Amino acid sequence: MSETIILRIENLHTFFYARSKQAFVRAVEGVDLEIMQGETLGVLGESGSGKTITALSVMGLVSTEPGVISGKIEFSSKGLQQNLLQDLDQYVQHQRKNGRIMAVQKDCGGWQRKTERLMGDIRGKEIAMIFQNPQSSLNPFVTVGKQITEAVQLNTEIKNSREAQQRALHWLERVKIDSPRLRYHNHPYGLSGGMCQRVMIAMALAAEPSLLIADEPTTGLDATIQAKVVELLMELKAVLNTTTMLISHDMEVIGRLSDRVAVMYGGRVMESGSVQEILRSKDGSNHPYTTALLGCIPEEKHIKDKITLQAIEGDVIDTMNIPGGCRFYPRCNQKNDRINQSCKEHEPALKEISPGHWVRCWLYYDE
Repeated sequence: MSETIILRIENLHTFFYARSKQAFVRAVEGVDLEIMQGETLGVLGESGSGKTITALSVMGLVSTEPGVISGKIEFSSKGLQQNLLQDLDQYVQHQRKNGRIMAVQKDCGGWQRKTERLMGDIRGKEIAMIFQNPQSSLNPFVTVGKQITEAVQLNTEIKNSREAQQRALHWLERVKIDSPRLRYHNHPYGLSGGMCQRVMIAMALAAEPSLLIADEPTTGLDATIQAKVVELLMELKAVLNTTTMLISHDMEVIGRLSDRVAVMYGGRVMESGSVQEILRSKDGSNHPYTTALLGCIPEEKHIKDKITLQAIEGDVIDTMNIPGGCRFYPRCNQKNDRINQSCKEHEPALKEISPGHWVRCWLYYDE
């Protein structure tokens, strides 16, 4: 793994407008992330924490108004560096109050046209994405082989049909789908969920992108197929050294595939650091939210000693009505008299508590 930064996200804001409630859904608010060349960054959190919206913002696939409204997404590949949100701020105006965005005016048509120009040579070629639910992501009326072949012709220099077909077969073999020449002619509805996931992985990797975004690659698969898909991704990572942004709420998958982890909650990054620091730390230096997530994982001791499995009290934060203090405050079981007032009234910034380990919590601030 090199020190070259492939993707840097700075202060990303992606909102949606709920007309029925006349309020913004603050899906992503002030997210900062970095991914180094050759590493896998695992993005972890409950449903609704902003993981997928962050990935779709990178891909330029957020279209619902107002969508991405500010921030910077720097992508570096093959010696070139580009801000994927370059000059898009001219299409949006927003009003702030106490540092928070309260109103947005956006030329969505102009924004979308500019985004397509910026992403035309990047999406699918330099950045590829494996979407949730592979069977619904594939065209049911076109054979999987033809879909991969079209991806090869669109996103690589290979335009000859025969060469593109051979390339597609090569990638079906690389993802270890059984009988690849037979599966090449199958439609998605004739394949299992695990096979469709392998097809999606083959399609995403066919252009040998600089960055792969895998959004819940094991969701909806049974346990044995999940294990096989994880083993496949581990092998591809070892062989291809692919830079990956892995999104999941499954901590076992994140732990096995990731080098670093970012924990998101309520549209914010609450903690980031190495896998060892985030998921395997024994010194209690985690964010209370991360600690609560880890406490939900069933272990042998729960069965052996008949220990009740922990649950995080309360509901996931309503991102239309975010409190002024820490977003996790209503559900936190570690707040105390020293920090209670700060937690209630002020949101902490990320603080580096050890080299490369950042936590957004008042517990790690002195009085």
